[in-house]
Amino acid sequence: MKSQKSGTNIILTALFAALISASCFIQIPLPVGIPIIIQDMMCMLSGMLLGPFYGALSVVIFLILGSLGLPVFSGKGGIQHLISGPTGGFLFSYAIGALAGGLILAIFLSNKKEHSKIKSLIVISLAAIAATVIIFAGGILGFMRVTQSGLEKTLATVLFPFIPGNIIKIILMVPLTYKFHPVIFRYTHS
Repeated sequence: MKSQKSGTNIILTALFAALISASCFIQIPLPVGIPIIIQDMMCMLSGMLLGPFYGALSVVIFLILGSLGLPVFSGKGGIQHLISGPTGGFLFSYAIGALAGGLILAIFLSNKKEHSKIKSLIVISLAAIAATVIIFAGGILGFMRVTQSGLEKTLATVLFPFIPGNIIKIILMVPLTYKFHPVIFRYTHS
């Protein structure tokens, strides 16, 4: 039984790594040069649906694939995008955001007992917000390091234009997580 659970976790981890990778091709270009993508949302969902370990692992697999040259970093590939690209901080932060979102749900929404719908939605919302903040914090720091831009210019370039899109992503992640987290948990823990 334990090997079946392990196999299911491995399959779901690989599936989410593939979904994160494929989602780089869904993007809305902006004049600031950094497109609106759903890749960050997929990373956060991986943590909230698979849990902190397997969710973060799926992101690490995606990062390895991109580092090896597959064009999964918004249509680009190669280690240089992680190390010296303006979005490298975001990419590294995807794994931390997935880990944080998964940990928040694992701690405050244990599937060993029933929770009210309101509590579940509040905790899921807080997990999505925390993961988003972590990703943006890493992205802002990485952008400032690579471009040598000041905080004001960086916020105007990589934060403010993306706030409406990220609010929409959070609004989408909450019901998706509410619906699918218990289903995935049953497959991976029963």
